[in-house]
Amino acid sequence: MAGTATPATKLLVTQRIDHTVHSYAHDERAESYGSEAVDALGETVGVTAHQVFKTLVIKLDTGKLAVAVLPVPEKLSLKAAAAALGAGKAVMADRTEAERSTGYVFGGISPLGQRKALPTVVDASALDWDRVLCSAGRRGLEIELAPADLVRLSGAVTAAVTAG
Repeated sequence: MAGTATPATKLLVTQRIDHTVHSYAHDERAESYGSEAVDALGETVGVTAHQVFKTLVIKLDTGKLAVAVLPVPEKLSLKAAAAALGAGKAVMADRTEAERSTGYVFGGISPLGQRKALPTVVDASALDWDRVLCSAGRRGLEIELAPADLVRLSGAVTAAVTAG
């Protein structure tokens, strides 16, 4: 598929992971990249909003960056994410720091193929699905894959990290 090569998609090909890359026209005016993906792909791919996962970069109280992956409609519990990653607290990471560390642009950060692999937690709800979608490393590009592959390739732990 032309124009879909990113570090994340290259990793999937190299590891021979069954996946599908979905693209859609990204609107530069979009304020929520995850919601844009849900709206663009929900009907065409036949997935619910809770199967589309967003990637958030957080900063642990240890000073290290980490990644939380959770369904687009949900809010992140920073406390739960920190606990899952062995820290006491977490805050949202600075946008520039997140981009520099992962090698991806904000709104297109993938949990896979990051420049520097960060500790990662995937919300346990991912395991309820046969397939989930997450960023392929570019705005307007999503990867559909088995949640077990997402967890394994990102080196993630799974835990309930949504608020409420």
